[in-house]
Order: sequence, then C-alpha cells, then structure tokens
Amino acid sequence: MHQPSAPMILTASVPVQTARSSARVWCQRHRCTDVDEQASVQHNWSLRYEQVSAGRFDGEVTLVQLPGLRLVAESANQAVRQVGHIGVGHYGFALVDTQPGEAFFNGQPLTTQTMMVGRSDGLDMLTPVDSRLQGIVVEHELLSSLWQQLYQRPLAQWLEQQVVIQLAHERASAVRELHRGLMQRLHDAPQLLDDRRVVQQWRDEVLMAWIEAIPGRPDLEGLKTTEARKRLVDKACALMLAQPDQPMTMLTLCRDVGASPRKLAYCFREVLGSSPARYLRAVRLNGVRRGLKQAAAPGVGVHDVATHWGFWNLGEFAGDYRRQFGELPSETLRRARLTA
Repeated sequence: MHQPSAPMILTASVPVQTARSSARVWCQRHRCTDVDEQASVQHNWSLRYEQVSAGRFDGEVTLVQLPGLRLVAESANQAVRQVGHIGVGHYGFALVDTQPGEAFFNGQPLTTQTMMVGRSDGLDMLTPVDSRLQGIVVEHELLSSLWQQLYQRPLAQWLEQQVVIQLAHERASAVRELHRGLMQRLHDAPQLLDDRRVVQQWRDEVLMAWIEAIPGRPDLEGLKTTEARKRLVDKACALMLAQPDQPMTMLTLCRDVGASPRKLAYCFREVLGSSPARYLRAVRLNGVRRGLKQAAAPGVGVHDVATHWGFWNLGEFAGDYRRQFGELPSETLRRARLTA
C-alpha cells in the first residue's frame, strides 16, 4: 500500500497449447460463447453470471495460478452481472481495463481509475458491454505475511469489506502494464512456469505492485449508504425470483420491500444501472436459457421451461429470447439435446 508523504486451453473447445505444470502452478486461456460457460471455467470458484444486455455472447478468460496467487484477465462483449465467491479465505484486487458503459462493484460505481478490493466471498459485480478487467486473487496467509513485512502491522480491517478505491492515474497504469505484460509473456512461453525461482519472483512483483497502488488512506465515506441500497436491491431480487412463474407487480414488490417505486427504481439504478423490471426480465430470460440447456428429457419443451419462468405469450417470448441471446429458444434446446 502506498504510504502518504495445468494446460493452456481454448474452450469451445480445442486445446491450443500445453505446458508442464504442477498442481499449484498452471496457465489456462478459455474462449467462451456462453455466459454460464465463462463462469464455470474459473476453477475452484463459485460464480453465477447473468447476461444483462442483448446479443450473442463472446468472452475470454485467462487464468495464471501461482503459489498462493491467481492472476485473471477477463473480457466479454455483453453486460454481465457476476455473483458468488472467488475462493475461501482469499482477497481480490481488480481493475476495469476498458469501460464503455456503467460498471458497479457491490453497488459502488467503477471507473478505469478505481480498484476493487476486499474479501473473496459475497462478490457482486456488473460489467458493461465490451468490457475488460484484470485482477489478482491472493490467499490470506500470503497477503497477511507480505502486509506485515511491508508496513509492520496486521492486515487493514477495511480489507474485510468489498470497497472501490480511487487510484492515481500513473499507479493504475503501472499495475495494468505489469499485469498485462506478464500474462502475455506466459501465454507466449508457458514453459517459464517450470522455473520455481522465476515464478516466485513474478508472484511477489505482481502482488507488491497491486498493494502499493492503494493510497495510504482509502476513502470509505458513503460505504454504509451504498450497502443499504444494495441490501434493498438484493431483497427485491430475491422476492421477484421466489416464484418465477408468477411475476410480481411493482406495487406488490414495493410493499414487500418497504420502499416507494421512486426509491426502488433509484436504488436499482445506483446498484445495477437498470430498472427493476428490465433487470428482472433479463434474469428470467437467463433462467429459461439454463433450463433449456438442462432439458435433456424428450418430454420437456420450450413451452414448459418458458412458462416456469413466467413467459406465457410464447410468440413475444421467442422474440425477446432471440434478441437477448442471438438465437431462438428452440435452437438452444436442440443443441443441448445433441450434446447431452
């Protein structure tokens, strides 16, 4: 913290390169055409992705596992909400690399000059269309040890939260350049992971760069207000999805969460950059898509899955589904059965 004055794989799905690796050191690259696939390739993490914007999905994830530290680079052509955890007893640090639209981390707005920092559980991030991000996930023991050596004190308590921190432009640029350069070098020559001394040197250099980019006194003002808005949004989402086949009216939803329509709409806008109705529709369409991909039984059809998620006008639903995912629901179902 700055002080004040396994194999390489291309999913979907052809192996493109192989490097000798141990259980604790490996490098992988995945190209994904489905949002659920992109969530699932991130090993030992539990993530759920919802495609929020409309269109065919195309994404890429590069993962480099070093002892106690994982480097990540991720891109997607659609807006995506990511919810879940990125390991147990870990801490995450991340930067949005390009941001053509609104982005949020646990209800806090992001820019290309802000860093996401905090514990690994309870992750909730929304990235915009055509975004790229890079980050690291570090084990508690490694981070705590380095923090003690650098600053002669235990880990800062604010790291137990999930916060967005403003960075100086030059420090954000330096972290990006180092991170991107190392990822590319390993992609071009993955055999470098065989050298234990090089691996440890790179790991320590990357971790130091991320920590030192943090200002000495992170500004956490307004965090409690942001957390209150997010709790309201999370409660509303849980209620809306409790009975997916019976979509709630806005009046019922507002009554049950104890907020006026204006307040609820404001909180959704501040936390997810969307209206409640628009966000719920996207989540329900994602639910249908997952249901179709899992509907291997011959007796289950598009109608069954669609009505389970509250879509009763099948003609209108088919049009909405095609706009959201770039294909008809029947095509999703057909492909799922061919690969079952």
